[in-house]
Amino acid sequence: MATKHEQILEYIHRLPIGEKISVRQIAKEMGVSEGTAYRAIKDAENKGYVSTIERVGTIRIEKKRKENIEKLTYAEVVNIVDGQVLGGREGLHKTLNRFVIGAMQLEAMMRYTGAGDLLIVGNRTKAHELALQAGAAVLITGGFDTADHVKKLADERQLPIISTSYDTFTVATMINRAIYDQLIKKEIVLVEDIIIPVEKTAYLRVDDPVERWYVLNKETRHSRFPVVDEDWKVQGIVTAKDVLDMDRQLPIEKVMTKQPITVSGKTSVAFASHIMVWEGIELLPVVDDHHRLQGIISRQDVLKALQMAQRQPQVGETIDDLITAQFRESGDKETLFRCTITPQMTNYLGTLSYGVFTTIVTEAAARMLRAYKRGDLVMENLTVYFIKPVQIDSTVDVRAKLLELGRKFGKVDVEVYNEGDLVGKAMMMCQLIDR
Repeated sequence: MATKHEQILEYIHRLPIGEKISVRQIAKEMGVSEGTAYRAIKDAENKGYVSTIERVGTIRIEKKRKENIEKLTYAEVVNIVDGQVLGGREGLHKTLNRFVIGAMQLEAMMRYTGAGDLLIVGNRTKAHELALQAGAAVLITGGFDTADHVKKLADERQLPIISTSYDTFTVATMINRAIYDQLIKKEIVLVEDIIIPVEKTAYLRVDDPVERWYVLNKETRHSRFPVVDEDWKVQGIVTAKDVLDMDRQLPIEKVMTKQPITVSGKTSVAFASHIMVWEGIELLPVVDDHHRLQGIISRQDVLKALQMAQRQPQVGETIDDLITAQFRESGDKETLFRCTITPQMTNYLGTLSYGVFTTIVTEAAARMLRAYKRGDLVMENLTVYFIKPVQIDSTVDVRAKLLELGRKFGKVDVEVYNEGDLVGKAMMMCQLIDR
């Protein structure tokens, strides 16, 4: 039977898009305490079903699909710019197509403003009115208000008119940054993207006899199955090794491996692959917040997903990307690559940051190992022997030496030089995953 928390989530999920909800209303409607209602609303917010806006309240929004992640709702814009909603609250759940900066003549501005847009403009009341008539929402910068008839029009059209104390340039930068961060997240493949759902998953019950394992093994050709109790909670995992030479009438719970490693749908595939390599396991049960079985992922699916991710075009730059963009070929046989220390790569003292040094070492070890073996790698251990200060605008030469290479692991020694002097030395060990 579903818990109160799950019942509230289901209730919120069924609400029409744009519906406003409150802790008090949910508590009264569902007959629960306000604390229970609050926790469920926060969970719904984390899952992307609702958005909470200061001075406005909590509204039901459309859950963002991964392929549509570069779009924002007006509700999210209010949160990003710390805005105040002057009118058109009913339209906060709507998605904006693009934003237009109104720093031009009125006529030219309207030429670029259309339905689903967000016009970012100062205290130009006529521009506010014309934008709403064109089907666009309005974001007023500088903390200005607008005329009452414009607010009324916003309510009629169900198009938000928002005021923020920030200037136009800052607002545009903040919205751009939010979209950019989401584009980076879009590239991160999660377990939920590759899960084999529970309805397609072969599993065993705790009270099933060992005989049932043989039936599933014959049907699916698989040898590992999650074991669940009557509430669908994962209690164990059973493999061919567990059932070998066991009485076929014994209950599965007597032979299974208890407390198996599990992951959630929001776990990154890269993290899941690290667990699988580290623990030497072929299958991971995927569970929800209540530890109930949602499906499984196999090592084969994980490797396939990682390879696909590497072939995707880059749409957002992470800190690692910004650092590795500075790397260039040296033309020297001993040196793997050369790198100039930019201001972004330094700490508050103006010298090479410890974190950036780690990235340099990791990339050097990865390049060295790829020269010998195709495949993916997961860092297992990094030992930094020493690091000396390296100034802004200095150029460092990075050298790497392969110490050991096995079928499943590699060990690399990395040295960093500045003008011929050794300024950093580290050793990295990593697990190798065959493609």
